[in-house]
Amino acid sequence: METNITIYLVFCLLAVGILAGCIGLILFQYHRLRNQCSRMQDSFRNLEQLNFELRAARHDYLNHLQVVYGLMELEEYEELKQYLAPVYKSIMKTGKALKTSKPALNALLMAKMEEAEGKQVDVYVEVKSDLQKLSIEDWQLCKVLSNLIDNAITALQDKAGEKKMEIDISEDREVYLFQISNNGPAIPKDLQAAVFKRGFSTKKEAGHGMGLAIVADILRENAGSIEVNSDEEKTEFTVSFRKGDKE
Repeated sequence: METNITIYLVFCLLAVGILAGCIGLILFQYHRLRNQCSRMQDSFRNLEQLNFELRAARHDYLNHLQVVYGLMELEEYEELKQYLAPVYKSIMKTGKALKTSKPALNALLMAKMEEAEGKQVDVYVEVKSDLQKLSIEDWQLCKVLSNLIDNAITALQDKAGEKKMEIDISEDREVYLFQISNNGPAIPKDLQAAVFKRGFSTKKEAGHGMGLAIVADILRENAGSIEVNSDEEKTEFTVSFRKGDKE
């Protein structure tokens, strides 16, 4: 009788353990899917904003042409030059951010450029790859670059003088490369490896210390790598994905 009770209790404990494991797995998947949904919603909002800006730009260009024609008729060439400078910058900004085959990334770049420039940060974007065969999910790539760009903007917030951020997207025969740099304060060499640890931050305010750890986690999942180089002139984070991995 006691043996039967013992077997029954062991069976019940095993059943409870299996059930608890299943519940844990379901909760893990639920949180993972919810995070993915949140990232995709962010991408969708960025795409909506990009679409709005492109439609507004199309409308504005006709007005710009009318002004340009009027200034030429009046032979006000110096005024024409001053008028065209910001218009040309706006056109080049939009064009450079739309060179990849990934709409979500294009929208993210436009949104982050606008955010940075609203904080008096000059942004320079160079896209030399369409990323056609890059295998990482778009929402994950956007999460990586969003954190790196936010990190660069934060590094520049207290800087006096020129604030500059550069975003360079390229490829060679072996890898896709994403380089995000800024001219903010240097990260000491003895801390450069620690910046990817969860909870590490050079900022005292709450909410810092997670972004680069999230980046590192996503890169591990997708066979990517990241390096940091920092001196008094520039801090640069370089993300790379080998071609052929996960394809």
